[in-house]
Amino acid sequence: MVRSKVSSKKQQNRGVDFKKIKRKIGRKLPPPKNATNTEIKSKAIILPEQSVASERAGLAVSKKGLTLKELLQQTSHHNPKIRKDALIGVRDLFLKYPAELKLHKYAVTEKLRERISDNDRVVRETLYQLLKSVVFPSCKEDNQGPFISMIMAYIFNAMTHLAVDVRLMAFKFFDLVVQHYPSSFSLYAEKILQNYEGILQKNLFYLQDKGKLKNALAGLVRCLSLLPCKTGEVASSLEKNLSEQRVLHAFEPDLPEDPAGFDLIIKKLRDLVPVLINCFHEFIPLVHGTMHLDAQSFDCMLYILQSIDLAVRFFVSGTTKSGPGSLSLIHPYEGADMTMWDQDVSPVVLKKLLAIFPLHPRHGLSGKDGARYFILNVVMTVIFLHFSEWNYPPLDLLEIFLEFIENALSGKTSSAAELGKAFREKHLLSLLPFIPKLVSQVSRNWRLRILQAFTEAFKDCNPESLVKLACLSAIKDMLVPRHGIQSFDASDPEILGHEITWIRELPLLLIMLGDEHPSHSKVVLHLQLCLGQCALLNSAVAQEYDNMQYPLLEFYCTCLDERSMHYGPFIKLSRDSQELSVCCLYYFSHLDSSLLKSIAFCCLCDDLEPFMLFRIIEVLHSSFKAGHVQIADHISFFITLLSRFRVFPEEIYQVVEGDKMSNRGIFKSVTSVVSSCLLHMGEDSLVFQILEELILDLISLRPPVDNICAMLRVLLLLDSRPTRLSEQSIVNLSNYLLGYLIDVASSIPVDDKSTSSIVANTCHYYLRPCFLLFARSENFLKNTLDVMGSFITENGSPPFSSNCILNANDHTTGIRAVVEILILMHKDVKILRILSSCKSEIDHILQNMLLLQASKGMNMSMEERHTVQFSFDRLKCITSTLLSAAPTI
Repeated sequence: MVRSKVSSKKQQNRGVDFKKIKRKIGRKLPPPKNATNTEIKSKAIILPEQSVASERAGLAVSKKGLTLKELLQQTSHHNPKIRKDALIGVRDLFLKYPAELKLHKYAVTEKLRERISDNDRVVRETLYQLLKSVVFPSCKEDNQGPFISMIMAYIFNAMTHLAVDVRLMAFKFFDLVVQHYPSSFSLYAEKILQNYEGILQKNLFYLQDKGKLKNALAGLVRCLSLLPCKTGEVASSLEKNLSEQRVLHAFEPDLPEDPAGFDLIIKKLRDLVPVLINCFHEFIPLVHGTMHLDAQSFDCMLYILQSIDLAVRFFVSGTTKSGPGSLSLIHPYEGADMTMWDQDVSPVVLKKLLAIFPLHPRHGLSGKDGARYFILNVVMTVIFLHFSEWNYPPLDLLEIFLEFIENALSGKTSSAAELGKAFREKHLLSLLPFIPKLVSQVSRNWRLRILQAFTEAFKDCNPESLVKLACLSAIKDMLVPRHGIQSFDASDPEILGHEITWIRELPLLLIMLGDEHPSHSKVVLHLQLCLGQCALLNSAVAQEYDNMQYPLLEFYCTCLDERSMHYGPFIKLSRDSQELSVCCLYYFSHLDSSLLKSIAFCCLCDDLEPFMLFRIIEVLHSSFKAGHVQIADHISFFITLLSRFRVFPEEIYQVVEGDKMSNRGIFKSVTSVVSSCLLHMGEDSLVFQILEELILDLISLRPPVDNICAMLRVLLLLDSRPTRLSEQSIVNLSNYLLGYLIDVASSIPVDDKSTSSIVANTCHYYLRPCFLLFARSENFLKNTLDVMGSFITENGSPPFSSNCILNANDHTTGIRAVVEILILMHKDVKILRILSSCKSEIDHILQNMLLLQASKGMNMSMEERHTVQFSFDRLKCITSTLLSAAPTI
């Protein structure tokens, strides 16, 4: 059957489920219709500024970006690690921004103090380091009252904490407070000592936690060391504490005006000392056991003994013995407390502590153990010596301690000998102050033994060591009488032998010390001065003091020859030490000429201060008036100063007056002082007779112009009118004086209006002594004029001084200087009166000038002939006013 066309057409229009798409090779396939679009499109979002960032702008923040407020809040966090980190952050912030601590000191303290009782050990240690390194050093100069009070309340709270670790750490915090604010102990002494007593009675941790116990005991030693331990300090300390307490608690209006005072302290110490002794006994099994004494146990034992010693010293400082067994109280508290102390504490110290001396282990001693036991025994000896000032000990116990002291001084103890000299000297320092009083109270046998050991220790120790200073202090107490120490029997030859040994060591010690240890030298000189002041006339000590001057030559100056001086340490010591040394000179009953010569050379040293130079002159002159210096030696000392003093510069005509580079003004003052002393030494004629030959001999040696001028001024001061000079002296002085006059005249500069007054004053100073001598002796003037005339024809051979500026061949310059001198004489009114009688001598000078021109005129240069002719004309001009006529050319 044939299908119709309509049906075939419908078949062709039917839909296709999967249309096949033809793809060309190399074309990218389109994504499937059900694919997920992963493309992200976004736009920029603009937000306003965050509030947290704006609040922190300009604030101090830690490394983690936390502010101080946030860090302080975190210190109270429940997590100990966060609390520790917060404290570290506070430290870093304060180190970076120190001003923050100044601004928020009280707020920071109020928050940090809560961590003193923190249960975590690391947190407490971190707080301790923060306070020690940052907070306390920064707040030390501020008002301490509120700051200390805020901390102390929490420290006392921690001292009563149930945990032992917290209690022990509280004492460490208080020790830190005392280190930076020492006055805080006196304000809270009662509570502190009470808490120390409480913690030390908890003896379960003595042998388990020695490190913490050591820290607590170290703080106790520091506190007790602040108590007054010398007689007379108690009242002054009480007044000081009153004033400090008012300052510290000025913000508390209800504070009582009176402090606790020392009566409460003595009560607390009375309870504390037995506790300390019991604590010390807890360590005794270590001494008698087979184990070695470890470092922490030794430290604890040492701190306990030191605390007991300080407590005993505080008590003894407030009592004085007025007789055997009697006490005189000077403490500002009631005597009943002292009686209870004597009844309760004294037997405990004597029977439970001193009775176990000395400490010796049963096993053999090693090096460290020997040193530790020696130190403990030394501290126990110090306690015994302090205790002996308060209560006389039994005789058998006294001898045990005396034997230890003797062996310690002489180095006979095995431990001291093995550990060396330096170790022994270090620990002898605490024993030496007791030697003077000890040897004055023991029997003669023990006195000689102790003195022998002391003398050996004094001679054996190094000159610059502290032991030497302590020995010198003890020697001063034994040789210089003072209250509380009996003087030695001067008739006992053995004791006198020790005293002589000590005195003879002093000058040798000064030389060995040199100028490198000025503080030690000052102590030696002070002791020497005290010996001179207290030594009785004609006693053995006085004789040894006089003999001390011979080894002292090297201390001042030794003269190898006339040009070589070896100056000792005296020159370079401080002014105070030099003053002590000079004052010692006064107490020599007879000053030897060799020592005076040595001192004179020191006075000539350029390094010696002018003040000390005049001080030496003053003391020596006082010694002369006291009869300790011979008149000849005293005059020789003065003339040595005047003849050998080196004046600089040598040019006498200074352009500027008072030149700082010149010592001429000082020498003029020395000349004035020496002249005044010589004028008051006795009869002028006798002093002049001694000086006359001495000065002429020195002038003949041609010293510089300034030295000749000084000696002429001294001679003139003691001279009279008419002159006391002998004929031979006049002849000799005339010959020597021409060189001096020519030096002065030839140095006169060319006329200058700006310096004319200075030149005139200088010329007057140097020529005035000669002119006054001329006025007193006409023969002296005529002899000098004759020497001038001879000089003109003898080609210039006068005895010029050593610093003469003239050349020996420059004869014409000398002639011009002679004429200048004659012109200056003519201007002087006094000389002009007698110059007329010397007309013949002046004419002779003019005649010699004519002869010089006639005989040697052809050999002179044009300038020399002009100089001679000009000088001749000037001299002829002034002689025309005289009576006789001058010769003519």
